[in-house]
Amino acid sequence: MPADPVEPTSRLRVVMGEEELLRARAVGAVRAAVLSRHEDAEVHELAAAGLPIGQLADVLAPSLFGGHRLVVVSGVQEAAGALSDSLISYAKDPDPDLTLVVVHFGGKRNEALVKAFTAAGAALDECPKLTSAGDRAAFVRNEVRSAGGRITADAVQALVDAIGADLRGLSAAASQLVSDFGGTIDGDAVARFHHGQAEVTGFTVAERVLLGDRAGSIEMLRWALERGVAHVLIADAIADGVRTAARVASLSSTNPGELARILRMPPWKVKKAQTQSRGWSIDGLQQAIGVAAELNADVKGAAASADYALERAVRRIVTIRAETGRGGRVHAGR
Repeated sequence: MPADPVEPTSRLRVVMGEEELLRARAVGAVRAAVLSRHEDAEVHELAAAGLPIGQLADVLAPSLFGGHRLVVVSGVQEAAGALSDSLISYAKDPDPDLTLVVVHFGGKRNEALVKAFTAAGAALDECPKLTSAGDRAAFVRNEVRSAGGRITADAVQALVDAIGADLRGLSAAASQLVSDFGGTIDGDAVARFHHGQAEVTGFTVAERVLLGDRAGSIEMLRWALERGVAHVLIADAIADGVRTAARVASLSSTNPGELARILRMPPWKVKKAQTQSRGWSIDGLQQAIGVAAELNADVKGAAASADYALERAVRRIVTIRAETGRGGRVHAGR
């Protein structure tokens, strides 16, 4: 469990673990606690890799002007031997007017520094990677509760399946769900949330393209452009959809669970790709991948008009599906 950031056991603190979001929150909590008690505190944030000992000594030295200071040294697992020794030496006699936080990203490197700090009485915030689905589900429930809502078990599972191990993504989704739907979040709310997100990021365009809906594709594309969706995001969504459909179609298994394990994708994404790959041949998908690659370059400056490049690519991919899906072959430039 994280140590109490408001009443630390000493002016020394260790934040350790592989989970970036939890590390950031732990450091943020200490910063907030220090500034709540010392509004004019100086804050110094340093990266350990390549940090000169002299610079560290300067920020740790007693201030000529008084006042409290907060010093955060991140990535101490990368600290050179001399820097690590300097930090260990400081920990033996810390300045009472300075809060020093060392952040270790996990692993075995420079464990001696962490042990020296904890032996000196440093408070410890452990931020391990949440590797199990159960841990991530508990994280989602806590995020929703912190935002003032409740979430059903099926909604938790749907959210974890959709987003996976990305805690920032899970946290953002939990907060947005409470903001959008309030009260109790159920499976239907999660499904509606993802549908809305897809529209905003351009995946609706990609879905219509892969299903071969020419009119629907053009309509969704123009709607997305009118709403201000970035050209690059739409192009990326089309490329991701085509590549995912190709990966799913290239395997002999049709079992979503088995495919999810093989491809390391969320089951919902596999099922969606299976639907979108129907009516496509492998040859057609390979041609579509080529069109998507050209589109990527076009929207990043190769084309005179990104709007035109997107519409042209949409029409080409839909044509490829129509022709190759019937057993024919069409050149990707058609």
